[in-house]
Amino acid sequence: MTDIVGHQKVLKELLIEFNRVCEKYDIKYILFSGTAIGAVRHKGFIPWDDDLDVAMLRTEYERFLKVAPNELDSKYYLQVEFSEHWPLYFSKLRKNNTTCLEKYHPKDKKIHQGIYIDIFPVDNASDNKFVRKLQFFSSKIVLAKAFYRRGYDTDSLVKKFFMTFCRLMPLKPFHRFTLLKSANDSDMVHSFFGGTSKYQKGLYQRKWFNQSVRVDFDGDMFPVSAYYDEMLTTIYGDYMQLPKEEERKCKEHALLVDAECDYSVYENYRDGMRFDVYTRSNR
Repeated sequence: MTDIVGHQKVLKELLIEFNRVCEKYDIKYILFSGTAIGAVRHKGFIPWDDDLDVAMLRTEYERFLKVAPNELDSKYYLQVEFSEHWPLYFSKLRKNNTTCLEKYHPKDKKIHQGIYIDIFPVDNASDNKFVRKLQFFSSKIVLAKAFYRRGYDTDSLVKKFFMTFCRLMPLKPFHRFTLLKSANDSDMVHSFFGGTSKYQKGLYQRKWFNQSVRVDFDGDMFPVSAYYDEMLTTIYGDYMQLPKEEERKCKEHALLVDAECDYSVYENYRDGMRFDVYTRSNR
């Protein structure tokens, strides 16, 4: 099984391929969330991080989804949002013939489970604060329906009740209202479908995504927001302050990672074996 350094190597490979397609078609994106912290603070990955995030405005995101299937190398698989075998509302670029089993039991056994990077769309947020809050609530209904379809499990009775309630709600009107596609000139945008579960931490100025600068990330140059300080402060506060050593641990997105073997090899792994989270040896 792959250690965290080997995992990060594949993530970087996926980023290079993603960036190649975006550069060819002049599609704007930025390194996002903890990946942006890594770029700014460490000039690469946060040493203990096990994922990689990019984000782009919805218009750029849709352009990428349109051109990428015919552009990506056959080594890679684009897992498109809300497609037949992927119920969530962001996309992933995965590497074929690898394994990244996550902390949930997928209902759909055909879901691709190779090593991945997350591609988050950022959507228009109304200039009216009340409408923005309604958009956020609407997105929670959409996400709850998607999480149920995915196989999300929780011990929280409140979350279970909300997911059950949302199953009865229609999807399309809530999804359409969340996107608010008529507001392409709004000052604010929001990562309603990924990045953060907190309203305020997902609310950004549009210009933060329209303007970028390139920074060193593990020896290559990739874009971060030209307003990365404002963005990362909004999300994390004092992001340049290293956490205490005992707190330097990743979210452990992966239960099992293998950069050499296809996930089909581990078809029965969840049912018959104990998970060894590889990152524990890297604390």
